Parts: sequence; structure tokens; C-alpha cells
Amino acid sequence: MSDRSSIEWTEATWNPIRGCTKVSPGCKHCYAETFAERFRGVPGHPFEQGFNLRLVSTALELPRRWRRGRLVFVNSMSDLFHEAVPTEYIARVFDVMRECPQHQFQVLTKRAERLEALAPVLRPPSNVWLGVSVENAQYAWRIEHLRRTPAQVRFVSIEPLLGPIPKLCLDGIRWVIVGGESGHGARPMDAGWVRLIRDQCLRARVLFFFKQWGGVQKSKHGRVLDDRTWDDMPGVAVCSVSTSTKHGRTHLPVHT
Repeated sequence: MSDRSSIEWTEATWNPIRGCTKVSPGCKHCYAETFAERFRGVPGHPFEQGFNLRLVSTALELPRRWRRGRLVFVNSMSDLFHEAVPTEYIARVFDVMRECPQHQFQVLTKRAERLEALAPVLRPPSNVWLGVSVENAQYAWRIEHLRRTPAQVRFVSIEPLLGPIPKLCLDGIRWVIVGGESGHGARPMDAGWVRLIRDQCLRARVLFFFKQWGGVQKSKHGRVLDDRTWDDMPGVAVCSVSTSTKHGRTHLPVHT
């Protein structure tokens, strides 16, 4: 839990739950599991129990202490809609978000069915963005559940992108994030797959954010696609264009 984050599309992370279990191919090299398991058995560490799922009620009040409004990624180290998380606890998390209107909360899940099923009970407030993770065309059905869920902002995270998605239905979707897998054993991502999604977003007038090419050492590959970075976000919608000069590359802000 931190009021600063290295994740490119957020500003802070909040983890009232820790740990998760795998549900689809995108989970194979889970960064959160890799991190958590490094500390299994370390007395007193937040991840002393590794990546075992557990509720962290002591973390529930954290957003109330942040006076300055910020983008908050909820459960970067878990999945709020995991089947083992009681509905009552999920409701408590939503109550905190509702009572902290100074923040914009980003909730991302692979359990799209449960997200849709609980939405009438949770009544997502306007400062909560709801999203689903999709790694290839086989799991694009998660977007259908998201589309039927009321939210001020609906978004899709396609990271890691593991295959082409030629028909991405974006009706009702505001924002799409795409990124390659990173770290040990990272699976390759084809540039054509990224362009295919980007072009669909442009046609549908959906905001597009390209997070990274990924790879074992992701910093070597950066996040430039076709001579520019793609940084559009709800409420921001600002891109950087990278242009070649004799001194290297410069980045110019372009408002979209």
C-alpha cells in the first residue's frame, strides 16, 4: 500500500486484500505473486503468508488519511472480486470509496461475472472506475459483463497481451490499457497485436494507453509505439509524441 506507485496509469495503490489464485493464462507469471512469495515466512512482513489470500481490515481506513485527491489502484496485489472474499467485505471497501470523493478509485478484476452480479448491491459511486483484465480473444467475454455493470468509467486492461484480438467490442468502454508481459519468462507480444487494438480504439473513439513492450528487462524496450507514446486517460487525455532529432528524441505534449 503506497500513496505513490510506479504503475504508469495510476498514482497510488491500496490493498485491503492480499493474495489471490490463478484463473486464466494471464495469471501465469503474476508479478504480485512473485513479489509476495519472496517474503513468505519472514516474521512480521506484510507478506509473511506469501500470496495466500487474506483480508487486511487494518488497511480499510488508509484512503481517508490521504487528503490530496489521487488516482488509486485498488488491490494491486489481489482481486477484490475473488470468490473467497465475502460480499460484506467488498461492500465495506465500496463504502470507503464512496466516502472518499476526493479520490478516483480504479478497480480491476478477472472475476467479471461476480462484478456484474454484485453491482446492484454495491451501487458503484461516480468516483469508482470499474475494469476487467483480458489477455487474448478467448477472454474477451469478460467485457460483456463489464458493459452490463453501471460505472462512471469502464475500462479494459489488456496486459499481458498474449494474442491478437481482432474483434474487440468497445461499446460502453471508455479506456483501454495494453501492455506486454515483463520479468523472468516473459511471453512475447507482437507489435501487430498492439496496433490492432489501438486502431480499434481510435475508430471507436476510446482512450488508448500503451503501458509497455515488456520483456525480461522491460526498461530496454520502453513504451513508444509508432514514434509516440500513448498516454490517454479519462480526465487527462494527453499524449506525448516522440520526434527524432539530431540530439535524439524529444517528447511534445499533444492534447486529444
